[in-house]
Amino acid sequence: MSDALQEAVIASPKPYYRELKANRPIAWCRCGRSERQPFCDGRSHEGTAFKPLVYRPRADEEVLLCGCKRTGTPPFCDGTHNNLPGGYSTDLRSDEERGALRRSTTAADGIARLDGRCYVASPARMAGGQGAHSRTLKIISRSLGAEHQALFLVELKSGSSPAFGTGSADMVLFLARGSGSVTISGRDFAVREGDGLHVHPNEWFRIASPADCRLFVSTLPGVEELEQVATPTSEFDARFPNRLVSVDQTMRSEMGPRYFQMLVDKAAGLEGAAQFIGHIPQSRAEMHRHLYEEALIVLSGEGILWNEESCTDVTAGDVIFLPRKHAHSLECIGAAGMDVVGVIYPGDNPSINY
Repeated sequence: MSDALQEAVIASPKPYYRELKANRPIAWCRCGRSERQPFCDGRSHEGTAFKPLVYRPRADEEVLLCGCKRTGTPPFCDGTHNNLPGGYSTDLRSDEERGALRRSTTAADGIARLDGRCYVASPARMAGGQGAHSRTLKIISRSLGAEHQALFLVELKSGSSPAFGTGSADMVLFLARGSGSVTISGRDFAVREGDGLHVHPNEWFRIASPADCRLFVSTLPGVEELEQVATPTSEFDARFPNRLVSVDQTMRSEMGPRYFQMLVDKAAGLEGAAQFIGHIPQSRAEMHRHLYEEALIVLSGEGILWNEESCTDVTAGDVIFLPRKHAHSLECIGAAGMDVVGVIYPGDNPSINY
């Protein structure tokens, strides 16, 4: 058999979006030669080293089926295509076409609204619960258009915050400024800027710091308010003692010209969601969609968030909310690049797009 017949053909540098029905099997093409992509046509693999993969969904599903045929999670896309020729490209629309889009500006409530439920929030211009030493802002929630997650900002001048909990929801924390300690149901963790932490369901947390700090709190699924816990208990889930994840350059994953590092994910006991930190060089991503809902915190740099019909400026400190299956493109316009931290849910791989 020739070497060519032992190597899969790249049928598409992007995955295929399909809606599958429960108990209705599909035969996913492995060889890349089928004329019925992403499915096997029953003959194109003959004489090759490949056979189709049969998958039977147990429930109705929205899926992204691999088109490059090099995924590590067949038949589903795992983001491998981003590092293949043509797999990660820039937006091909002209500046003239872009100039025709509606320009969204920040309203009095601190939010710039784009297409659909997509928006960019500026926490510095938002009103929140103000205490003597801290305040809490609601940035993403169902009442603001989200369906799956919520995001809050706890700003602490000094001292200790109240104890917060959400009952049955997971909480994912990110320290965007300062240092100190986070207590999770009686366990203390020394934290510094850039750290992520996971608070399991039915646990609570408190942050203490000698100076100004900013702690972002994602709840999965979303809740409308962070509840203060009047009588904290010590019910720490000891099955997962390592809750803190720090930035580690050796753990970076490339995604075309961009890169990211997973922070809180399965290793910390978080299932079906993920927190990551990433870098975007001066570039304009191709318009794309995700099957997950995404919250992006801009840590540094400046750029433009493009939708199909509108756009708005983004800068350090802003928070971007992206609904599921919403077309968007985040462009970095500064030579130094842009750093972001994101939470995706439901989903656990930020490199998968279509």
